[in-house]
Amino acid sequence: MGFGNPVRSDDAVGIHVIELLKARLGEREDLTILDMGTSAFEVLFQLKGHQRIIVVDAVINTGEPVGSIYKVPAEELLRAPQEDPLVFLHGLKWDQALSYAKKIMQADYPSDIQAYLIAVDNTRIEIQMSPEAVAAAEKVAGFISEECFSDE
Repeated sequence: MGFGNPVRSDDAVGIHVIELLKARLGEREDLTILDMGTSAFEVLFQLKGHQRIIVVDAVINTGEPVGSIYKVPAEELLRAPQEDPLVFLHGLKWDQALSYAKKIMQADYPSDIQAYLIAVDNTRIEIQMSPEAVAAAEKVAGFISEECFSDE
């Protein structure tokens, strides 16, 4: 699952990783590659039936150079679901959506969810990504390809 906004410069890095994976891996029965755009709440509907999930997104204000890559268990990033019945679903981020999914799916919630976060600092309205973000996307697409298909 790649997240990002394609018109917010480096924020599109998660989507770029998805495009690279689709080009490298093509259509496969054992793999679902999803461009999630900015629709984080859709996470709830896409998790079902999957054993392993890899999320890719931009992260801002890390203090690290643009293009720095972090790999963390998504469990470490979950935000507690809000019990407010009026939670504005369109304003959710994927980490919040995962929290809701965990609460709703219970035993059916995938046990292996990892996140690749790529440090960015440019999220201005423009369609060009920085060379550093593009290079990091290439690395992450390679990491994911190796992780998922190292035994082939």
